[in-house]
Amino acid sequence: MRITLAALAATLALSAAPQAAHARDGISPGAAAALGVLGGVAVGGAIASSQSNEGYYPGRRIYTAPPPVEREVVVVERPRRVVVEEDVGPVCHFERRRRVDEYGEVFFRRVRVCE
Repeated sequence: MRITLAALAATLALSAAPQAAHARDGISPGAAAALGVLGGVAVGGAIASSQSNEGYYPGRRIYTAPPPVEREVVVVERPRRVVVEEDVGPVCHFERRRRVDEYGEVFFRRVRVCE
């Protein structure tokens, strides 16, 4: 019974207390979000710096690759491939031709020319 009365008294005392301030009182939602991000960055930085890792300090052991093993180099010559081009037909290429229309504007057209 005493515990119930004590809990009831504590509940009444807390309900009569003034309401806590909200983040939206006095500042915009964007500013509240920015402050939340800034607080998160600060807390994250504090947690990260409190870890006892060695970090990147001078004098830290750096991995180096072992020296290369000397090997005997054997050169193997492969037969060269010969490509024979056959005359399939006329040789064609593209040229740019200048054209002036009746209004005096200059145009360039690509024209395929076969020889």
